[in-house]
Amino acid sequence: MARPEAKLRELKTAELRHEVESRRELVVAVNRRSQPRLIPYGEDFLVEKLPAGTRVIYPPPPLEALPDPDTAIRYALLHPLNADPLFAQLNPNLRVTIAIDDISLPLPPMRRPDIRERLLNAVLQTLADYGVDDVHLIIATSLHRRMTESEIRRTVGDRAFKQFWPERLYNFDAENRAEIVMLGKTDHGEEVWLSRRAAESDLLIYLNINLVPMDGGHKSVAVGLAPYQSLRHHHNPATMRQSHSYMDPGNSALHRSADRMGKLLNQQLNVFSIETAVNTRMYGPMLDFLHKNEDRFSDWDRLRLKGFRWTLGTMSSDLRRQALHQYAAPYGMTGVWAGETESVHRQALARVFQQYAVPVKGQSDILIVGVPYICPYNVNSIMNPVLVQCTGLGYLFNMYRNKPLVKPGGTMIICHPLRDEFHPEHHPSYIEFFHRCLSETGDSLKLEKQFESEFARNPTYIHMYRYGHAYHGVHPFYMWYWGEPGRQHCARVIAAGCEEPEVATRLGWESADTLDEALAMAASPYGHSATITYLHLPPLVIADVE
Repeated sequence: MARPEAKLRELKTAELRHEVESRRELVVAVNRRSQPRLIPYGEDFLVEKLPAGTRVIYPPPPLEALPDPDTAIRYALLHPLNADPLFAQLNPNLRVTIAIDDISLPLPPMRRPDIRERLLNAVLQTLADYGVDDVHLIIATSLHRRMTESEIRRTVGDRAFKQFWPERLYNFDAENRAEIVMLGKTDHGEEVWLSRRAAESDLLIYLNINLVPMDGGHKSVAVGLAPYQSLRHHHNPATMRQSHSYMDPGNSALHRSADRMGKLLNQQLNVFSIETAVNTRMYGPMLDFLHKNEDRFSDWDRLRLKGFRWTLGTMSSDLRRQALHQYAAPYGMTGVWAGETESVHRQALARVFQQYAVPVKGQSDILIVGVPYICPYNVNSIMNPVLVQCTGLGYLFNMYRNKPLVKPGGTMIICHPLRDEFHPEHHPSYIEFFHRCLSETGDSLKLEKQFESEFARNPTYIHMYRYGHAYHGVHPFYMWYWGEPGRQHCARVIAAGCEEPEVATRLGWESADTLDEALAMAASPYGHSATITYLHLPPLVIADVE
């Protein structure tokens, strides 16, 4: 029996109180009386007194979460954008595939129930109501590592897991040649390959979480369910060098390539996109001081900070890492949209920028960022040096629109202990890439020409990707290419607090024992006139640089 859709009323989104143009107070100039600033430093935090005049950019406060996410999801399915309602597209003879974002988002993982569980429950109930039983659920891992059984259960929820695992709920396998198919070429000659199950379905539903603007849209299907044969067209040094900013999809060559592929897919397949946006409520009540301006800390905030740092300091490295990766963030869903891919993505992008954007005037000579313990590619794992590079030069450098926070030829200071430390099960090809390839060259074009094909076809790495929990053999190359815009733009990169200087040297960076030493090195060409910006993360913030 179908649900009584007619009885559902339109859900009104909670009024959003934060307008982007009112956020200039989030850009703060440090003076001599200012308090020390917190800076993420791997699995710890630095507490540093910054030079007077340093500009600090804080993330916006969290937008109001939708008061009833499940009702919002049902409403989106009933009132999609430029598409028929989901129930109106169904009949018992349909072959349906549901693709689901993997654990690379959000960061840290969110408290249960995960948004993907909520989406799945609503979609699966609708399919069941209309007699659709030929349904597969695919985790859209692309070249990421396979999610473990427990990770999948936590993401999709007990109901979907018990019903579909493992025959009809599984990780995408980009190296199963029998299960991928080529659907054509774009007008730029890009080969478009896809999961055969998805390509041969009557309806392909994609469940997406937007944490940053580079998520969602055509990139979801065209990348998440695609093998190396497709990804090589846009995950390469030439494309990265053409990307103005990953956080501004309209100016990203990667996104333009993925858009071309996605449009070709949508011409051949019936794709029903569902995108969601989350707020910046990363910290619960005991840690919410991490979101505040340090000059406004209360005595209670300072006491909690002292206790937090003491607790981290008493743990062994392994225990600290385990505790941090077990932390779940109380994110709230700020929007959900369903229907035609581009229409849905426009709405999601608007909400994402409404959450993260802060207006900033001008560029600086020096940009300071802290790299935390987690990025999209080391969930429940180790932040190795290649991923530190990707996070610092790839993601944090690109947290801007219009133009970078640092001037051309400026210096970027990245705070991280930077140890020669890798997860052998998750990142085996990273070890060879770092110790062999980077010892010969750090030039992305040379790396692509000399080594990429070898790693992409390495049978050992392929076996570990397919049957273990390893990232694809080619994955470290892509992480290195992510840093290409930052490398091309900045004259110097200095690792502050670097514990192993030889690691920084291998990355092509300079090293400093402390942030003060790094600042002195960076400011030496400018004297007292050096301008400094500290991007206060996490949570995330995107600087609209005027």
